[in-house]
Amino acid sequence: MASGLLVWSPDPYIQIMDSDSIAQLAYLALLGAAVAGWFFAENSQSLGKTARQALIWVLIFVGAIAAVGLWQDIRNNVAPRASQATEGQIDIPRSFNNHFEITMVVNGQPVDFIVDTGATAVVLSPSDAERIGFTLENLNFDGRASTANGVTSTADVTLDEIRFGTVSDRIIPAVVNAADMNQSLLGMTYLNRWDTIEIKNDTLTLSR
Repeated sequence: MASGLLVWSPDPYIQIMDSDSIAQLAYLALLGAAVAGWFFAENSQSLGKTARQALIWVLIFVGAIAAVGLWQDIRNNVAPRASQATEGQIDIPRSFNNHFEITMVVNGQPVDFIVDTGATAVVLSPSDAERIGFTLENLNFDGRASTANGVTSTADVTLDEIRFGTVSDRIIPAVVNAADMNQSLLGMTYLNRWDTIEIKNDTLTLSR
């Protein structure tokens, strides 16, 4: 196949600081203010005993609210929600690293993907390509792809099936990257098969 230039880039949906990050900073600031206020109340000579005790109870209440909020965020990061599939829809929660990640079954083998709307194709790492049945030595790496790390060689392949739960798509064009990758990319040759790509409440939803 002719060596066209494919392009992929970091997911444009990912923001430098999202609402969760801002909330975490607010919780930390609130907790820090409560601790600082407690030290002030304990060491202040200008406050009466009753006023000092009332202030301490208020600070304990504020600190408890901040601690609960931080624990909820930590719990979501340590035990993130799993992707789910229903008829005609896949919901992918945002991972702790701020990416939308999903494990799909490709040609009968599980492959971990980052959802990347900036990738013009499904991009397989060399190790994932070999695991699902491709022999790298038999592939023709005559394609070129522009990445954040420069231009790399690619080989065109066709995936028999990409499946998640009960949702299945067949005969999907993809490319194998010649250079090693941390994770394969679920790009537009797959995502274009969906009518809607929507992000809401830290969940990316594909629907058709």
